[in-house]
Amino acid sequence: MPVLYLIPSFLSDDIAPIQFFSTQNLSVIHSLRQFVVEDLRAARRFLSKSKHPEQIDNLQFRILNEHTPASEIAPLLPYLKSADTGVLSEAGIPCVADPGASIVRLSHANGITVVPLTGPSSIFLALMASGLNGQSFSFVGYLPVKKNERRERLKFLELRSRKENQTQIFIETPYRNMQLIDDILDCCHAETMLCIAADITGANEFIRTRSIVEWRRKRGEELKLNKIPAVFLMQAF
Repeated sequence: MPVLYLIPSFLSDDIAPIQFFSTQNLSVIHSLRQFVVEDLRAARRFLSKSKHPEQIDNLQFRILNEHTPASEIAPLLPYLKSADTGVLSEAGIPCVADPGASIVRLSHANGITVVPLTGPSSIFLALMASGLNGQSFSFVGYLPVKKNERRERLKFLELRSRKENQTQIFIETPYRNMQLIDDILDCCHAETMLCIAADITGANEFIRTRSIVEWRRKRGEELKLNKIPAVFLMQAF
């Protein structure tokens, strides 16, 4: 039975390929001729940087992203059964804050072996570098888009963090980063700790952990994170 490989991709285009690809990962990537990908352009660029021995145009691709209807998942089964397949997110590791879980469930249900490869996750790299609780944490994904709902969610997460001594981790669409930061600084208690980790592994990597009151003093000075991928981590005491 073929294998489904979950392949980590770059978090930033700034990173040199030689720093990224392990021998094991390269061996797997070079052996594959078909892929399920979140973004075709990003996948082709990634495979080109990996120096895939096959012409990129000769490889097979199927798209799986947030716009893929559930009805299109099961019909991918013959494709998965035809040969070993690689799953590629646009950035980072598949299936964590990215599409891919549905294709993994389909594989498990049909006896296809699933093999995750090691690589960078912005969520876990941010947690490692935050200095916040790495023993107990919760990744809650995206917060509500509407301002009032987002502020209520932030207050709830801060309360939960304090009650459970737990780091709360969340993300935002990059062009709304500054709106989220404004809400955090306006809503959360002065002593709550906040880590902002942006452009991880990139040339402009920014990882800082401060109390809310300290972040308020820096408002407008360092916080220019519009359109830059970021991870936010909060711990209340």
